Amino acid sequence: MSAPRFDLPSVDSESEPFWSAARDHRLVINRCATCGEPFFYPRAICPRCWSDEIEWFEASGRATVYTYSVVYQNDLPPFADQVPYIAAVVELEEGPRMMTRVVDCAPDEITVGLPVTVAFEELDDEIVAPVFRPVR
Repeated sequence: MSAPRFDLPSVDSESEPFWSAARDHRLVINRCATCGEPFFYPRAICPRCWSDEIEWFEASGRATVYTYSVVYQNDLPPFADQVPYIAAVVELEEGPRMMTRVVDCAPDEITVGLPVTVAFEELDDEIVAPVFRPVR
């Protein structure tokens, strides 16, 4: 018996379009059709005006690091084999912020405000997760 995975999301009806697009290496987020506000995480109601007129659109994939933490210890599978890694919140060019990992970046290279771009990482046969890497 294998250890449980703590890095896999729970996909529900509201987030399924996000994960489906990620499998195709596309980053999509929600926008309110009533007020025009883009937002992330996927949800059925606009956090600005409470409208349920929500649409999906493809984001540019460009972002900047808003905040981060370099993780040196994590005993949960599969993270123990990945330390050190960079857990971050990035601010998408469209405005919303997203929790993610920054990859292809040494811990001493990460800074707040670092320009990053989306990349995609296969977590298993079904789940592909958006991660971000520095713009070089």
